Amino acid sequence: MKITSKLYSILALLLVTVVSQNSIAEQLRLGAMPVGSGWYVGAAAIQKMVEASGSDLDVEILARGGGVANPMVVNAGKAQIAISNIATSQWAVEGMLLYKGKKADNIRSLVGGLNPVYIGAIARKDYMSENGFKTLDDILTSGKPINIMMKPAGSNIPPVVDTILAAYNLDRDKIKQQGGSIVQVNSSQMSGLMRDKRVDLYFDTILRGHPTITEISLTGDVEFLDMSPLSIAAFKGIGLQEGEYGKWFDAQTGPNIGGNFGTHLIANASLSDDSAYEITKLVVENMDKLSEEFKAWKAFDLKKAALPESNGIQLHPGAVRYYKEIGLIK
Repeated sequence: MKITSKLYSILALLLVTVVSQNSIAEQLRLGAMPVGSGWYVGAAAIQKMVEASGSDLDVEILARGGGVANPMVVNAGKAQIAISNIATSQWAVEGMLLYKGKKADNIRSLVGGLNPVYIGAIARKDYMSENGFKTLDDILTSGKPINIMMKPAGSNIPPVVDTILAAYNLDRDKIKQQGGSIVQVNSSQMSGLMRDKRVDLYFDTILRGHPTITEISLTGDVEFLDMSPLSIAAFKGIGLQEGEYGKWFDAQTGPNIGGNFGTHLIANASLSDDSAYEITKLVVENMDKLSEEFKAWKAFDLKKAALPESNGIQLHPGAVRYYKEIGLIK
């Protein structure tokens, strides 16, 4: 009788242990950007949505990183999932450009085509009129001095600017030889340099409401330029696609053509298929709520979520399972 009671006690203890282990939420570290950034807002929306869904997934936001860092953060397992640019994920997988041969072999895509992110060109009106320029092509084929401004090394902008210059058989040294300069500064300095006419041409990420571009548009007496056909052709070799961004700033006369980095949700290849399936399903099926929190995601088109061009890199098997389930993949 005593043995039977002890056996029941042991079995009950084992059952409680198993139930407790199964109820422990799986923690997912979500790579974003610092607090206040758009990606932090998007990550917080995902965290809130997952919590409200009753899922066993427990999302913790890493409030650092960005489009360049996040593929490597996920590759190293410091985050299980992250928001990333499609183009920079491709660069990381292939060890291209600023990754300098260091490859991110362990990243996979979950949800493609979250929203477009453009590189655009902005020039001083005085510089354009004084030289009789109308287009970016005019500037870069003229041989005249040009002072180009962009973000410092480590951003995704400098490698793309180098690609644009190379398409015109130019590089930074040649720009300097022609009497121009390359000015790389933080965003806080950019509007002043443009306003003081110390730079002529500015390349940056074009997002609706971008504070630096908004200030330059209001105070810098500038014009927005379409990316040239030669630039767009060169973009294809580095994973950017041609795209049109709307009239988002006062200095624009209409929509403009830019190069689209794209945005997607990525995961470490070691993330379980079940967890990858669940987070993909939750994000896709709650995009209406997520996009109310982070307006950029109103551009998300479910029909394009599984397309190769919307992901840039290999899909995670868990995501593939979900897309097959809803008929996006045969």
